[in-house]
Amino acid sequence: MKLPLAYYEAIAILTGCIIGAGILAIPFVVIRAGFWTGMLVILGLGFSALVINLLVGEVSLRSNKCQQLAGYAERYLGAYGKYLMAASMVIGVYGALIAYTLGISESLQALFGGPVWVWAVLFYILMSWLIYGGIGIIGKSELWLEILKFGIFGVVLAILFFSPYFSSARFTSLDWSRILLPFGVILFAYMGTAAIPELREGMKLCRLLTRRAIIIGSLIPILVYALFTAAVIGVTGIATTEVATIGLGLFVGGIGFVLLNLFAILAMATSFIALGYALKDMYHMDFKLPHWESWALTVIIPATLLLTGVQSFVRTLEISGVFAGGIAGITIVLVHMRARKRSDRKPEYVIKINGLGYSFLIALFVIGMIYELWLFV
Repeated sequence: MKLPLAYYEAIAILTGCIIGAGILAIPFVVIRAGFWTGMLVILGLGFSALVINLLVGEVSLRSNKCQQLAGYAERYLGAYGKYLMAASMVIGVYGALIAYTLGISESLQALFGGPVWVWAVLFYILMSWLIYGGIGIIGKSELWLEILKFGIFGVVLAILFFSPYFSSARFTSLDWSRILLPFGVILFAYMGTAAIPELREGMKLCRLLTRRAIIIGSLIPILVYALFTAAVIGVTGIATTEVATIGLGLFVGGIGFVLLNLFAILAMATSFIALGYALKDMYHMDFKLPHWESWALTVIIPATLLLTGVQSFVRTLEISGVFAGGIAGITIVLVHMRARKRSDRKPEYVIKINGLGYSFLIALFVIGMIYELWLFV
């Protein structure tokens, strides 16, 4: 059966939103926690994120009106739900845009030299222009960028797994006491719920394929993260750097080094576009701000924070992941519980989940936030 182009664009939007800066920091936190400890977290949070994405998709399909997450939270939980979800999106997306700019500027400097700040400015201007465009531009740019990104990713994996420096002997350690150490970064790496309303909007003519697109778009990042983490740690081991591709430059040849950094740039750029557009949509659709003002709020605040001297790549991901992902996850669970009892229309699919399942998801996010607060104190 020939599937419509919108179906593939929808998968590209979701994977593009999810696979961003987080992938480059995962090997660093995994090696600190222990390889098998980190792999358990990658799989556990990955499948939890898949369920959350499906819950958002069902909620979206229950409504005649396409909104961003804050709009759905307001409808089913009231004003408090709206502002809670908006806060999670603001924390998560602003943190992401800052982290992506930091990571990409480093990768561009590694490739071409020159001052980091120049590359940061040029990248930010280009991405801001793309975010200003409509969903048609986003869908087409994401599809082609995703095809290019995964093509490069396949070559990168081959280079790393067949590198003379690669050793599976580095795949050691299962330490349950460190199970929460990589939680924040990996949760950040799976944050993609903001793309679900975009995905639904782009699939108006093929809504029956929505669940399938969400499942595939959520499973691909799990596989990508597991393979990339194994490949990087197999080569660099304890020498793994915060931005994984930077440290790998010492172990691969010229072509490999270029491809690694190109993959890093594409991974962060595609996610920057999808998340930035989602936040602009929230301001525009859920808070009724004009298009221009929504765009300005989306791009000016992260730029201002960058100018104040935010510099920690991994720490930005940890804080954004734990609190933005945790708040969003809990709110989505509560929204889904309420949406099952009242909706505008019959959704194209229904996720059957009981009270135990809801409780598990909420507990997962609460534990992560408590742990991060404990580290802070």
